[in-house]
Amino acid sequence: MASFVTQNALKIFLILSLFQISLAGRKLSEVVQEQPQLLIYHNGPLLSGRITINLIWYGKFKPTERAIITDFITSLSSSTTPSQNNQPSVAQWWRTTEKYYHLSSKKSSTSLSLGKQIFDENYSLGKSLENEQIVELASKGKHKNAINVVLTASDVAVEGFCMSRCGTHGSALSSRNIGHINAKTYSKFAYIWVGNSQTQCPGQCAWPFHQPIYGPQNPPLIAPNNNVGLDGMVINLASLIAGTVTNPFGNGYFQGPAEAPLEASSACPGIYGKGAYPGYAGNLLVDPTTGASYNARGDNGRKYLLPALYDPATSSCSTLV
Repeated sequence: MASFVTQNALKIFLILSLFQISLAGRKLSEVVQEQPQLLIYHNGPLLSGRITINLIWYGKFKPTERAIITDFITSLSSSTTPSQNNQPSVAQWWRTTEKYYHLSSKKSSTSLSLGKQIFDENYSLGKSLENEQIVELASKGKHKNAINVVLTASDVAVEGFCMSRCGTHGSALSSRNIGHINAKTYSKFAYIWVGNSQTQCPGQCAWPFHQPIYGPQNPPLIAPNNNVGLDGMVINLASLIAGTVTNPFGNGYFQGPAEAPLEASSACPGIYGKGAYPGYAGNLLVDPTTGASYNARGDNGRKYLLPALYDPATSSCSTLV
């Protein structure tokens, strides 16, 4: 009996992984790992200082959908005076990343702000994108002191989407001419891609707002912004931003192989509140009016569900609730 239970638990651990990344992709599996291994610092640069997050909207998004994302971005470094009414907050969740800078002897952490938004509603590259085209779209944003985020609509297929990942982050080379001489200088810029899984694979990339394809079939939670696709995108985007800042070029903080690393958020898969286990997101706050589950408050009265972050000071997964 014990062997049977152990085997089933292992299957759940391997199958029910509903998000992660390879330099990094938020994968299709959300597994609760109660004692994550230490994330190792590989002596590479972290993103620091004032960083703008530029959004490249690919496909059709309603203004109300775009507002869910932009309000989340502005909430990361919200200057709202802390009070009992707006805690726990998105900004409070983000402050866990500051500990990575302290441990790596970095003097300053990262201040994030919403940058430019680029709209490609006419599907200039078609509705089926390969990795190279994601980089092409990401390159349209500002490269210096920035993270360029490509957000694809629910009717856009992306290489690997729903089969092995829900989003990715990485880096690419950019070039510029040097003065009047025929020479160029090259530098790296960081980018993120996240897809809207509303119609393609909500059971894989929008859990716990949709029943998973595998594992325990508990009732899905009500999405805090009443949009399974966009609320799922926020979860993946949050995880990827944390991974991008602390491991932007593949030699920052991570554990495991560099091509499939566990990072600040992906080291704590499936955990959103205390008491989480496979198929159960944890003890969360519930809106008394809508019944929606959340664990962070943001700008403009928004509520969000954000993944746990690995706390390098305690070597444990940190949650807001």
